[in-house]
Parts: sequence; structure tokens; C-alpha cells
Amino acid sequence: MFNIGMPELLLIAVIALLVVGPKRLPDVAKSLGKGLAEFKKTAEGVTDGLKGTLQDSEPQSTPKEGEKGEDKSAEEKKLEETTSR
Repeated sequence: MFNIGMPELLLIAVIALLVVGPKRLPDVAKSLGKGLAEFKKTAEGVTDGLKGTLQDSEPQSTPKEGEKGEDKSAEEKKLEETTSR
């Protein structure tokens, strides 16, 4: 997803260790993991809600070829007009 290799990951870990300190690093990592999990759960809820809304707003049935009430496209009408002359 982020295309982070092992050297980049080690560099991030060393910087985090220097900034936060060895005593607070596990707590910060735990909080960060919980925050990311909550964000992921919320994003999935929003995505599911949008999908449900989009499915509800779609027409239930569409006329198929050959059924009554079929509207011809503008191109088909022009073609019929030119061939009937």
C-alpha cells in the first residue's frame, strides 16, 4: 500500500524511538494501532452506507430489447428516416 521497504521501516522506528523515548513508545504504538483500527471501521461503515444508498436510488427494472415501451435512440430514428425516404 505505501511501498515501504525494510530500510525505510527501520528509519521510521529509530526516529520514533528518538522522538517519543523508549518508555512511551509501546503506549504510542498501541494508541496508533487503535486509532487506525477505528478509522478503518468508520471508513468501511461510510463505504457500506454509500453503496446501500446508491443501490436504493437505482431503478428497479429497465425495459429490455423487444419489450413494450422501448424508446429508440436518436440514431435509430435518424436511420429509419433516411431509409424510409
